[in-house]
Amino acid sequence: MEYRGSSAYEEEDFFQNYLKRKTRPESPNNSIEKPILLELMGNVKGKMILDLGCGDAEIGVELLREGAGAYIGLEGSENMIHVAVGNLKDTAGQILHASMEEWQPLAEEYDLVLSRFALHYLEDLGSIFTKVHDSLVPGGRFVFSVQHPVLTSSSKSAEGSGRRTDWVVDNYFNQGERSEPWIGKKVIKYHRTVEEYFTLLLEAGFMIEDLREGTPKAENFSTREEYERRIRIPLVLMFACRKQG
Repeated sequence: MEYRGSSAYEEEDFFQNYLKRKTRPESPNNSIEKPILLELMGNVKGKMILDLGCGDAEIGVELLREGAGAYIGLEGSENMIHVAVGNLKDTAGQILHASMEEWQPLAEEYDLVLSRFALHYLEDLGSIFTKVHDSLVPGGRFVFSVQHPVLTSSSKSAEGSGRRTDWVVDNYFNQGERSEPWIGKKVIKYHRTVEEYFTLLLEAGFMIEDLREGTPKAENFSTREEYERRIRIPLVLMFACRKQG
């Protein structure tokens, strides 16, 4: 069976294994992506923030602690929502139960929209970028991360078990659907080139301010071995964009 969107998280064994994997100190989410995300977002004080595919909304707790005016997480998985609501307890954070495809935003509602490792599960990304652009106030910003196209190009590196010692890049310019083994399940992702992400953002009306490929920093790793392993290939692609006006 192949899982699309957030449906895999409704499988309890997959969900629990995912949470364990995500919270590891050496997880790329924590050691590579998050430090760059916080840098790209900058000062969030007083800002109305939307998090697309918010997952456990743990980042929302941190953003509210840093003075965000509001945090709204959009999430399609009921299991994830249960965890997110628990994490946001005793805060002003809110969770909306909807997929990104179902989401119908109000115009010029948010100062900042973020998304972490969720957009590569979407088939029609252009329409989502357009909705994000419409939802931002003039001058509002969109910051997101996706799995790097070097990884999404081919599922061959994800096959098998154990720690990888090399990676396969293949069919890079053949964009579209990929079926990838992940945490014991088959999940559907959509491979796009860096150029395609860039083009879709421009077509939606965004000004692209920054692009990062998740350059690891030694101080974010507990061991030199893990750091040296992570500097071999890019794991994450990140954009910071602005709605002009």
